[in-house]
Amino acid sequence: MSPVMRPYLPHTAAFASGRNSPRDFLERCLADLETWEPRIGAFVAVNLAAAREAADVATKRWREGHQVSPIDGMPVGIKDIIETRDMPTEQGSPLFAGWRTERDAAAVAALRAAGAVVVGKTVTTEFAATTARGTRNPWDTARTPGGSSSGSAAAVAAGLVSVALGTQVIGSTIRPASYCGCYGFKPTVGAINRGGSYDYLSQSATGTIAATLAEAWVVAYEMAVRAGGDPGFPGLAGPATAPAAEKPRRLAVVESAGWAHATAAAKQEMETAVKRLAAAGVEIRTRQNDPKVAAVESAIAEARQRSADINAWESRWPLNTYRDRDASKLSSAALERLKQAESMTIDEYRGLLRERREARARYAELSADVAATLSLSAPAAAPVGIGSTGDPHCTVHTSYLAVPAISLPLFHDEGLPLGLQVVGFVERDAETFATAAWIEEQCRVG
Repeated sequence: MSPVMRPYLPHTAAFASGRNSPRDFLERCLADLETWEPRIGAFVAVNLAAAREAADVATKRWREGHQVSPIDGMPVGIKDIIETRDMPTEQGSPLFAGWRTERDAAAVAALRAAGAVVVGKTVTTEFAATTARGTRNPWDTARTPGGSSSGSAAAVAAGLVSVALGTQVIGSTIRPASYCGCYGFKPTVGAINRGGSYDYLSQSATGTIAATLAEAWVVAYEMAVRAGGDPGFPGLAGPATAPAAEKPRRLAVVESAGWAHATAAAKQEMETAVKRLAAAGVEIRTRQNDPKVAAVESAIAEARQRSADINAWESRWPLNTYRDRDASKLSSAALERLKQAESMTIDEYRGLLRERREARARYAELSADVAATLSLSAPAAAPVGIGSTGDPHCTVHTSYLAVPAISLPLFHDEGLPLGLQVVGFVERDAETFATAAWIEEQCRVG
């Protein structure tokens, strides 16, 4: 039994005509939830009564022609690092079992205002970091779905919701999307308001994992127009519908540190795609033929370790308060991260930020020459075992650089999904989508 993602937007015309309805659509999702959830463990909590009530209200709006947005009635999942008024926000930690704030995060409040139907809270790793919480990949339940947005990717892949929220500070949206054969969108840092999200580190961004590229955009857009971006950021900008495909003149291939970890099959998939894009008339830049690309490769070579060090310092609080509350309920990984933070100095942190600014400047120089850069979303298919969330080396540079990234489910490795990552430039998320849409068209030909 293979997972089948359940796209939402193609159904909206049927909603308007009454041939289908948000309630009927939700019930099909819930039937799949009953089948799949015992096998994959995508949710930590659900509120089906509230979801059905919201779907009924949305159904009435569509039938009366008063729908409030294109996602009115869409079933969505909320990563359990993000607050919801009607369900606990446990943050993947036994320390917060049953913990309720009695409020919605900014993004969740925006989704509800747009008519989205919140089905439940999807499993996250502990504090959206390292320690996995048992979710399984629907494509092969012996394998990880990735992390930290584990449950979000698994839920979308199994058709339990159309879109789920993810967050990413290293690779936590793009990698799970890749492993689970979904579309993943990590926007420019600051593009979606993170109020009420506990994944608050300086590289973190709230994004979407979706059944289609169009859905990944429209859900992000509907959140942004209602909640804006983080304070001091302009927020996601672009059209209300998914940006139309646009052929780029030039693209750059950025191998990143992940290339050394990639399987032969993954490398072959990437090389075949690049050849196809070149044959379609796109100029391809690489470290071999463009010194700017080579400079970027050098600037991001240590992105994994530097990001880990930045995150450690920024995690000092609240981990120090959690340890004082009950250290026995923290993982060894969390305690080690706190130990590292407490051994660091503010000057070391400032040095890390300086190096990050320099890397971001090097990458920004490419924006005048290429529409986007390409890399693998992960070095291989999802690994066997659910104790780890996989290798983040292919996507950590997108978090380090604060830029938008999209995972397209175009590749395969071991017969399992693998993503092609399209990476744009700060606050050029819509242009990145347009480029990604064209790339998908070209790579799906034949």
